[in-house]
Amino acid sequence: MFAAVLLFAATMSASPKTAAPEMIPHAAALFLASLSNDGKQSVTFRAQAVGTHYFFEEPGGVSVYSYDGAQYRRETFLKGLTLGAAVRKYK
Repeated sequence: MFAAVLLFAATMSASPKTAAPEMIPHAAALFLASLSNDGKQSVTFRAQAVGTHYFFEEPGGVSVYSYDGAQYRRETFLKGLTLGAAVRKYK
């Protein structure tokens, strides 16, 4: 699912005219819809992939995922850290 989000983010950065991509994988669409509580809540999030790790910043900290060859699996949650601090910890 997080690989789909990465693909979504990559397609967003490739199109300077609009932030919305031409296509969104189904898993990414469901994930994004759930983040916004089906449009009832505005969502801002930060994420970054470094090597085989994917970092997803949440209000309480950062979820860290590792790539197993097919998908990203949650490895840990770093409570109270920011995205930058979590990435530095894994470099």
